[in-house]
Amino acid sequence: MANPTPAQIQDYIAAGLSCVHLEVEGDGQHFFATIVSAEFDGLTRIRRHQRVYAALGERMRAEIHALSMKTLTPAEWAQAPVALAASSGGAHHH
Repeated sequence: MANPTPAQIQDYIAAGLSCVHLEVEGDGQHFFATIVSAEFDGLTRIRRHQRVYAALGERMRAEIHALSMKTLTPAEWAQAPVALAASSGGAHHH
């Protein structure tokens, strides 16, 4: 079975969880997801992760080997240091 792409993982999560913001990066083996959902309100980090795993269902075991995630409520997302991205001004030269 081919490794899933970050876009596929994003679709899988979005299909099972109502998200305000969803971003998935990865290389086919390891993925990192930033997930912002009102459904996380009042849940511990463990319960939030379980909610995401439930949305992924069988795919989690079959296709996704490693998934790291940052799970935030819309209020937490609003307070997150988004300034990191904004402060660079998009002027990244390598």
